[in-house]
Amino acid sequence: MIRRFEKKDLPSVIYIWNESVLSREVLYRPIDADYYHKKFELDPNYDPRFIFVAEEENEVIGFIHGTSKKVMLKGESNTSSPGYLTCIFVRRDKRNRGVGAKLLLRLQEEFKSIGKTKFECGGGNPINIDWIIPGTPGHDHNNAPGVDLECMGYPFLFSNGFVELSKEVAMYLDLSKYKPWDGLKTKQAELLKQGIYTGHYDANLNYDYDTMCDNVGSDYWRASIGTEIDCWKNKVPNTDNRFIPNGKIPKGPRTILVATHKERIVAFTGPVDKQESGRGWFTGICTDPNYERRGIASVLFNLLMQEFIAKGAKFSSLFTGESNHAQKIYTRAGFVPVRKWAVMRKNI
Repeated sequence: MIRRFEKKDLPSVIYIWNESVLSREVLYRPIDADYYHKKFELDPNYDPRFIFVAEEENEVIGFIHGTSKKVMLKGESNTSSPGYLTCIFVRRDKRNRGVGAKLLLRLQEEFKSIGKTKFECGGGNPINIDWIIPGTPGHDHNNAPGVDLECMGYPFLFSNGFVELSKEVAMYLDLSKYKPWDGLKTKQAELLKQGIYTGHYDANLNYDYDTMCDNVGSDYWRASIGTEIDCWKNKVPNTDNRFIPNGKIPKGPRTILVATHKERIVAFTGPVDKQESGRGWFTGICTDPNYERRGIASVLFNLLMQEFIAKGAKFSSLFTGESNHAQKIYTRAGFVPVRKWAVMRKNI
């Protein structure tokens, strides 16, 4: 029987989740009731309508979690945004009996009933699941942008009508092995001669960043940089769950690294933060297409690594598209690929 998740099911869900973790079937970290509460129930997008369990003889033998965005970016709506698959688990002794497929179908039907036309497992999911980076002393990354190619979920989704949209490469750096770019200062001076400043941003300048975001076509970047600039202007910490690591509110406004030209922000990275695990945290790096291939991203990325080290971060990790030329920047700094993930979708 497939039914909605109830609070009484949580011990069984934790057992099934941790069973898969401890047998190394998935890279997720083990969870407990406190983690579940903070990660799922406290998230502003939490909605129990999209959480189901499979039950057999009064025992929970499977679990699925889905998400429908409540906090939308500009231009997004309930019908245009996908219904997201966050995770799915089936108890090891109950597999290969169609339990997972039934859970997936039930969640799909729920999404369809509220007007969703796409069912997706990808980085757009606002609920971010932590995972342990293989080959490290327990170092973690705070979100999974899809399905791990080396787990059973990858062929499972294929067999249930999902297609692969893209692949993401996870890269990792122990910051004690960071390789500083010898040409950093020279490149900064070269850019400055062109009128392009690179470094910390002073929010009081009120420079335009909408043009960059329009040219990139991303309201995510608009929200990311805009919320932090507002924090500087109002002298308050960022409380937007989309732009803080694991829901931990920073002590105050955080460093923003930019490239500026003619009173415009033309590239951005940050805000600079550090997770409790020691990971240097940032939302990503963005460059106006009209300013690409000038070395700006290389400058900002190396400044970011230096900021992480200054804050006491121990490691850094990131995702990049499989064919993204920026991988060269990361490799030069000492990053190594550690895993591949797939963004997968099904039209419903």
